[in-house]
Amino acid sequence: MNVITQHHITESIASALQYISYYHPEDFISAMVEAYDKEESEAAKNALKQVLINSRMCALGKRPICQDTGIVIVFAEVGMDVKFEGDGDFESWINEGVKKAYLDVANPLRGSVLVDPDGARKNTGHNAPAVIHTKIVAGEEIKFEVAAKGGGSEAKAKFTVLNPSDSVVDWVLDMVPTMGSGWCPPGILGIGIGGTPEKAMVLAKEAMMEPINIKELQERGASNRSEELRLEIYDRVNNLGIGAQGLGGLTTVLDVKVKDFPTHAANKPVAVIPNCTATRHIDFTLDGSGPAEFTPPNLDLWPEIAMDTGESMRSVNVDNITKHDLSTWQAGETLLLSGSILTGRDAAHNRISQMVANGEELPVDFTNRFIYYVGPVDPVGNEVVGPAGPTTATRMDKFTRTMLRDVGIIGMIGKAERGDEAIEVIREYGAVSLIAVGGAAYLVSQAIKSAKLLAFEDLKMEGIYEFVVEDMPVVVAVDAEGNSVHKTGPIKWQNLAVEAA
Repeated sequence: MNVITQHHITESIASALQYISYYHPEDFISAMVEAYDKEESEAAKNALKQVLINSRMCALGKRPICQDTGIVIVFAEVGMDVKFEGDGDFESWINEGVKKAYLDVANPLRGSVLVDPDGARKNTGHNAPAVIHTKIVAGEEIKFEVAAKGGGSEAKAKFTVLNPSDSVVDWVLDMVPTMGSGWCPPGILGIGIGGTPEKAMVLAKEAMMEPINIKELQERGASNRSEELRLEIYDRVNNLGIGAQGLGGLTTVLDVKVKDFPTHAANKPVAVIPNCTATRHIDFTLDGSGPAEFTPPNLDLWPEIAMDTGESMRSVNVDNITKHDLSTWQAGETLLLSGSILTGRDAAHNRISQMVANGEELPVDFTNRFIYYVGPVDPVGNEVVGPAGPTTATRMDKFTRTMLRDVGIIGMIGKAERGDEAIEVIREYGAVSLIAVGGAAYLVSQAIKSAKLLAFEDLKMEGIYEFVVEDMPVVVAVDAEGNSVHKTGPIKWQNLAVEAA
C-alpha cells in the first residue's frame, strides 16, 4: 500500500501549474509549427507567428503564455489501495497547491477566480478553489490531469440534447461559427457524447486534453464511430475558413477529440468545448515516492522566428491621431502602435457607464484616446508590466455607444470580433476597433514601456492604467467605414475551400 502525503499532492499541483503557465505541450507546438508552415493567409500566418514567438519567449523566460492564467481543472483517478497522510482533506490539499502556484513570487499568476459569482464577484486573489473531478479506481497510485483553462475559451462551450436521429456533425458545424474567435483559434475541440447533460460536458473537457494525433489517424483511418467523427469534423471545421484569431485562413482546429458514454434511448446529449492557443495541461502520477518532477520540454521544437517590422506594417503614433487618420486605416491591415493608451475591461466599463448615467465626473479624460481591453499579470523584477494580452472585445459591445458618444474614445483594442450593433456604432462615430493576438501576452508586454495606475485601484488588474507603448503589433478588426475583417476573412477562405473541393 503506497502512502501519499499532503506534501506530495500540494507540491505536485503547484509545480504542475507553474510548469504549464510557461511551457506549451510539445505536441501542441509541433501542430502549430505545421499550421504556420502551410498557412497561406497573410493575416493568419502573422498571428500564428506571434503565438510561436511568444511561446518560445515564455519557455525561456518562464513567464505566463497568456495573461489569463486560467481557472484550474483537476481530474484525479485515486487508487483504492492508496493510503493518505496529512491534515485536512484531498480537495483542500489540491487547493493549497493552487494557491502556492498562483502566489509564487518568482512567477505570479493572475487571480481570476471570483466568489459570489452573481453578486459581489470578489476575487479570491489566489485562484482557488479548483474544479475537481475525482474517480475511485483500482490500484495504489493517483493519476492527475491538471489544466488551467482561460475564460475566453470556456465562454464558448456549447451543449444540447439532440434527438437520437440528429447529426452530431451538423450540430457542431452549426455551433463553431457562433463561437466567434474569442477562444483564440487554432486550438483543439473536445466533444462529449452521451451520458447525461453534466456527463457530456465532463467528457468534452476530458477529451480536449488528449494528445494531438489527428495526422496519425488520417494515415491509418478510423476504426470506430468516434474516430470517424474526429476526421469528418476536423476537415469540415477547417473548411469553414475561420483561421487563426478568426482572421480567415486554413487552420481553425489542430485536432478534434471525441469521447462518448452510454445514454438514455430518448436522448443524445452533446457538448463541445474548445481549448485555445494557450493550451495548458499536464498529467502525472503519484506513487508515494515523492512529489512529481517535471522535465523541461525540448526547446529545439520551437522555431526561432522574429517579428516583421517591414513595409507591410504601418507605424502609428496615437498621441496625435485624428479622425481623418483613422479613416485611412483598412480592415485587416497590421499596425505598429506607439504612444499612450488607456486600459479598462468589463468592471471598469461598467463603472464608467454608471458614472456617465449618474452625471458624475470621470476620473480620467478619455477624449480622443485608445482603450486596451486588458487585465495583465503582475510584473516581476525589472518588468514594467507582466504578460498583457487582450481580452475578448465582444464583451464590451454593450458599452460601445456610451464609450464613443459620452466618454470620447476613438479606438479600442481587444481580441475577437465585434457584434453587428457595435460595428454600426463604430461606423457611426468614425472610430476603429483593433485586435492584438490572443495567446501572445508576453510578446505584447515587451512593447509596453511604462504603466501608471490612474483610477479604480480597487478593481486590481481591471483598473484603469496608462500604458506607453512602442511598436505594439495590432490588426484593424473594424475600420471607420464599418468593415470587419472577422466577416470578410473567413468568407474569403471558406470560398477558396469550396472551390478547391
